[in-house]
Parts: sequence; structure tokens; C-alpha cells
Amino acid sequence: MSERHPIIAITGSSGAGTTSVTRTFENIFRREDVRAAIIEGDSFHRFDRKEMKLKQAEAEAEGNMNFSHFGAENNLFSELEQLFRSYAETGTGKRRKYLHDHEEAAPYKQEPGTFTPWEDVPDDTDLLFYEGLHGAVVTPEIDIARHPDLLIGVVPVINLEWIQKLWRDKSKRGYSTEAVTDTILRRMPDYVNYICPQFAHTHVNFQRVPCVDTSNPFIARDIPAPDESFVVIRFANPKGIDFQYLLNMINDSFMSRANTVVVPGGKMELAMQLIFTPFIWRMMERRKRALGAL
Repeated sequence: MSERHPIIAITGSSGAGTTSVTRTFENIFRREDVRAAIIEGDSFHRFDRKEMKLKQAEAEAEGNMNFSHFGAENNLFSELEQLFRSYAETGTGKRRKYLHDHEEAAPYKQEPGTFTPWEDVPDDTDLLFYEGLHGAVVTPEIDIARHPDLLIGVVPVINLEWIQKLWRDKSKRGYSTEAVTDTILRRMPDYVNYICPQFAHTHVNFQRVPCVDTSNPFIARDIPAPDESFVVIRFANPKGIDFQYLLNMINDSFMSRANTVVVPGGKMELAMQLIFTPFIWRMMERRKRALGAL
């Protein structure tokens, strides 16, 4: 953690909805004139798209049917922790981009599914913002979770998470239901060992819970709408959180535990704005004081 060079990390599984949370933070950064170094978790995968397919085929030929993007062997955990450590100490570090599609790849004259060269994070940013799979990973070798000043988990209930992944991969990436189902099954051990444990380290968790039947996610025709769900917001340390203010500002919200508030699904972005804008204010004020003391 660092007062001069704070870090915010959003962590969640594929299909969890971390991208929509990132958009909310981008709106806060723009409104509050905060310069953020944006880091995408995909850029710390170990292999590009073609290499991953080859490695997966090799693993399956050796009897490993659980080779996935979620596990340690396919990610640069040490490099990600080094980026967090370096940024906290100096305000810079090494980053790259993963080019998901032709639109992203075109400006770099590269193929989709490849990485850009490593480059320095600009040294004039106010904070580092990470969004991806592994922002709170802890293993015997590394402890990424100890570095962010604000660590947020995005964790829909599992059936909803699968519905969101199925819908995205089928409609946006052209995969079949069978192919997406195979991916979900292949990732399950790494999901249990590397994704789920992170949410014990997060400062705030957002869990969307549908109010419609999602008992068989593999036949769902669409994603339950925000108004067909609630969002459970859990604070690891509720000290300083003005729950009464949140309840007054968000209609139909209520507290289910002393550290947990539940809001209508359609109010999730409003809740994030109300909760995290003061966090950003305090971060920037501490940063200003720390820099002024140099």
C-alpha cells in the first residue's frame, strides 16, 4: 500500500462483470480529474492465443484436462506483483496490452490474441487501476492482495456468472454452448483454488443475486436484467461506512448483516458511485499531503 502511489484492483472471474465496474470507475476518474494507469489482467497471461491453444493441446495429450487461464502456470503472477510493488514505491513499472480483437490490434499492426511489447507505466499518473482475474491472488510464493489500497471483488452467484459467460462467449466471440461448457468444466479446479480464495482478501465484494429462475444456466436465453436481481455489498471492515446515508440515497435497500447492505440490481452503479467516490477523494487527499511532505 502507498499514500503517494495508490492502487485500486478489481478482481473477478471471466463473465463476472468486472468490465462494467471498470466503466463506473472510469466515470469517477473523469469527473474527479484523476489520471489512472489502467492495467488489464489479460495482459499478464503467460501465453498468447496461439501459444495457449498449443499448450492446452499438449496438456490434454498428457492427461491434464484442467489446463486453464485461471491457474498459476499460465499467468505471470510474479510480474504482476512486481508491477504493484514497483508502482507503490515509485509510481511506475512495466505493463503491456493484450489485443483481444481486430479493432484493438489494428493500431499496433499485430494479430488479435497477441501482446504488445512491455513498456513503462507513465510517471505522471495519480493511481494504478487493475481489472482482471488475479488482483488478490495469494500463493506460497507471492502475495498480490497485500499491495492494493482498495481491493474490490465482483462475484455474481455461480449460475448467473455462467449465464453471463455463456451469453458473452456465444454472442460476442462466436463460441458454441458446448465449447463454453467445456471451458467452464476445464477451469473448475483452478476456479476453486485461485479465484474463490481471493474474495477472502477483498475490502468490498459485490455479488449480484437474480430473482428469477437460473437453475439451469446452460439453457438460459438471456441474462437476467438488473431489475430482476439484487446486489449484496459486503464490507470487510465497515468502520467509516455511512450505512444510513446509503439506505437513504438508494430506495428499497436494506441491511442484511452489520457489514452488508443489499440494493436493487438496477442501483448497483449508483451504489458504487456513492461508496467509492469518497474513497477516491481520501486517496487523492492523502497523496497530495504525502507528496507535499517530500
